Amino acid sequence: MSRVRYILKRILQMIPVLFVVTVLVFLIIHLIPGEPARLILGDKASESAVAALTEKLGLNEPLTTQYMLFLKQIVTLDLGTSFSKQRPVAELLATCFPVTLALTLLSTGISLLISLPLGYYAGTHKDKLGDQVVRTASLVAISMPSFWVGLLLMIAFALKLKILPAGGWDTTSLWTQFKCLILPAVTQALMTTALLVRNTRNSVVDITRMDYVDFARSKGIPDREVRSRHVMRNATISTVTLLSMRMAGTLGGSVIIETVFSIPGIGKLASDAIFGRDYAVIQSVVLLFAVMVLVINLITDILYSLLDPRVSL
Repeated sequence: MSRVRYILKRILQMIPVLFVVTVLVFLIIHLIPGEPARLILGDKASESAVAALTEKLGLNEPLTTQYMLFLKQIVTLDLGTSFSKQRPVAELLATCFPVTLALTLLSTGISLLISLPLGYYAGTHKDKLGDQVVRTASLVAISMPSFWVGLLLMIAFALKLKILPAGGWDTTSLWTQFKCLILPAVTQALMTTALLVRNTRNSVVDITRMDYVDFARSKGIPDREVRSRHVMRNATISTVTLLSMRMAGTLGGSVIIETVFSIPGIGKLASDAIFGRDYAVIQSVVLLFAVMVLVINLITDILYSLLDPRVSL
């Protein structure tokens, strides 16, 4: 019951945070130079046509009126219509969000599958050759920009080997969609994997020196159980913290990855909306990102209580 109360309390705390986000996003967007009506009609459009479209879009109203309309749309879940695409924003988000969610989950899964075993191996072989190789590889991976890694993967696996698509989105089947996500997911997972490897390795090194680990071994507990219950479980606590931060950063980084690979996700939608001054789409995308970050933080806190009984919600 305490966990349910905690979740409800955190959800209520999200409301003022989201309110501040709406104010900041609204003000920042309207400070961006450029007229949406002019961008939609083109440079050769007459002033009268631009003025008519501006009035039709409601952009000639005072900022306070436009902001109150924006809040009304959020409360009623009617996010308006995209200026550039002439489609409801809610429909665009419903189409693009599953793509970004699948990309984030796949890249997170890749990071965990690689980082936890490597981090544990490096931590249990401290300062040996394997540990030095893992640490060096992690440092190299952290140093490489994601867009550059993406281009290299395109050249290697799409142009040379021709086993994966270079970009785009194929809706023929789930398998073709999965193939379209492999290169973007690997690119996005690279830095997260490197950071998790280093974090897990350092945690394992510190925990194996703890007295309770030696005490567990002295009681005759099998080494496999010591690794799973005492070492990896405690090492995972700090990993969960870093992973939640990286997942939040991955959402912002999806703008670059989805643009490079032409993936029709939320990031690509946000990029197109920024260049097109599509206020309704930008505001909705940023608000969705804020909600997702808050949800990730909430899930992280709940995981703390499951991994460490000493943590009280």
